[in-house]
Amino acid sequence: MGAYEDAFTRSVSDPEGFWGQAAQGISWYRPPERVLDDSDSPFTRWFVGGELNTCYNAVDRHVESGRGGQPALVYDSPVTDTLRRLTYAELRDEVARFAGALAAQGVTRGDTVVIYMPMVPEAVVAMLACARLGAVHSVVFGGFAAKELAKRVDDARPTLLVTASCGIEAGRVVEYMPLVDRALQVAEHPPSTCVVLQRPQAPAELTEGRDLDWHEVVADAEPADCVPVAATDPLYILYTSGTTGRPKGIVRDNGGHAVAMRWSLENVYDVHPGDVWWTYSDVGWVVGHSYIVYAPLLTGCTTVVFEGKPVGTPDAGAFWRVIAEHGVKALFTAPTAFRAIKQADPKGELLADHDLAGFRMLFLAGERLDPDTYHWASELLQRPVIDHWWQTETAWAIVANPMGIEPLRIKPGSATKPVPGYDVRVLTEEGDPADAGQDGMLTVKLPLPPGTMTTLWNDDERFVEDYFSVYPGYYFTEDGGKIDEDGYVWVLGRVDDVMNVAGHRLSTGAMEEVLADHPDVAEAAVFGVADEMKGQMPVGLVVLSAGVERDTAEISAELSAKVRDEVGAIAALKDIRVVDRLPKTRSGKILRAPMRDIADGKEIDVPSTIEDPDVLDEVRGALGELASREG
Repeated sequence: MGAYEDAFTRSVSDPEGFWGQAAQGISWYRPPERVLDDSDSPFTRWFVGGELNTCYNAVDRHVESGRGGQPALVYDSPVTDTLRRLTYAELRDEVARFAGALAAQGVTRGDTVVIYMPMVPEAVVAMLACARLGAVHSVVFGGFAAKELAKRVDDARPTLLVTASCGIEAGRVVEYMPLVDRALQVAEHPPSTCVVLQRPQAPAELTEGRDLDWHEVVADAEPADCVPVAATDPLYILYTSGTTGRPKGIVRDNGGHAVAMRWSLENVYDVHPGDVWWTYSDVGWVVGHSYIVYAPLLTGCTTVVFEGKPVGTPDAGAFWRVIAEHGVKALFTAPTAFRAIKQADPKGELLADHDLAGFRMLFLAGERLDPDTYHWASELLQRPVIDHWWQTETAWAIVANPMGIEPLRIKPGSATKPVPGYDVRVLTEEGDPADAGQDGMLTVKLPLPPGTMTTLWNDDERFVEDYFSVYPGYYFTEDGGKIDEDGYVWVLGRVDDVMNVAGHRLSTGAMEEVLADHPDVAEAAVFGVADEMKGQMPVGLVVLSAGVERDTAEISAELSAKVRDEVGAIAALKDIRVVDRLPKTRSGKILRAPMRDIADGKEIDVPSTIEDPDVLDEVRGALGELASREG
């Protein structure tokens, strides 16, 4: 039995022994009395009776062990031409002082604090300061619409809100305070205090009696010590969109989360204390929580905080510069970032300007990794490109190639095998076990491992209904997929990304994969539109690679024929249109639902997560007569 098989088997047959051993990587004020309490499933509790502090584990203990002079955080901001490094000792001092400032404003253990910040070191400091006090932070992506911020404020009911005067996105300054003002005006439970980080790009006018200047409150603050909390106490709330329009507040605990983050960085990513690690994401998303902030700092790594874009800051060589300048060992980002680089620099010529000798691996997740992007990145970098699959609800990988345990054979298109702790099963719609290679519903047999969601904030009933009622005894991921005869997991996409064409269920992902494999195509999206005869018919939108000047009708015909050959005639993807860009969330995921609604002639609410709402007008124009039909 190989190292991976041994670890996986132990994790599902003896989860208490497996995770009890992993918990030794964390410092405890009081060791757990019991590793796993599953008496009230699905409300699994890990490390019951244990006491710890996540901030102590992420910062103080590294200083106390003699690593205080090691860089903890590198802030690289091409949009402000700023480079700043904080050692572990410096980070500890900043966090302790800001925690003292929060305490002076009445924040105490168990209180909630909403953080609405751009990608600056102070966002990390604010998160850790809350953890230091035992307060529960809820980070909302900086620049989110006012009404969405208000919804989250009303659900979390924070004692205090931490924000900045502005963020910087795609060459423009986004003023935050007008958004905060509107949100707190309409919120039913607004906090009485806001701490505002003033940025020189757009200083804010502060509201007297409510707003406090970050630097002023820190200057007057006494450093705060770490507060011991129960392992089962909440560390943070992270909101994810719900189908009802009411956001769902994913709750993460302290103990299970710390153990899982510490274990995962070394065992999934093969990144160890002292290594430089870079996650290109935002602290407002789960990837930012897990792998910009907590996992690298809990492990004792140097984490890169990057305020910029894959292209345009200043060019498509930005990633290579950051990796070379800071000695990055491994990078984790979404496939969208590499598709953008590929579109702008198809031959990867900008890579030649940078020395990537210390770079070992590229990890991609957050959306489907199409084989074309995989092969392009692999051939350009000549290093392992690792696809893996996880969700906001889990906080860390469900399926991955465990590079720190035993690198497994890569099958392009598969996220490889279940990570130890996740007993992944494929079930039919009726709930029966699927055969090897048979498409079905991806689920995880309970209990879920440490670090995954423990409930929804103030909504246990919805937690059970949304995630565990469809297949009792299993977590329903809402993704479709299959497990092949070698045990490799293939994620086919969200269940709602499946079309029904004349009674045949077809995956949009399978067609997108074929489109993206064409040498002239940088990105593709396929979605189903209403059809009186067949129920739904697929429509494809493609973005061409930089420098392609061929006739678009000719390209569309080639693509249609390619889908027919590789997916089958039933796919009938005859309507393929070329666009300059696709609508995406700020985290890089393609938004298919609003494109489908536009094509079906429906009125749409502009998604709060969209990066640039103007793209929807461009899509409406590209869809032409489809968009003019009556819904």
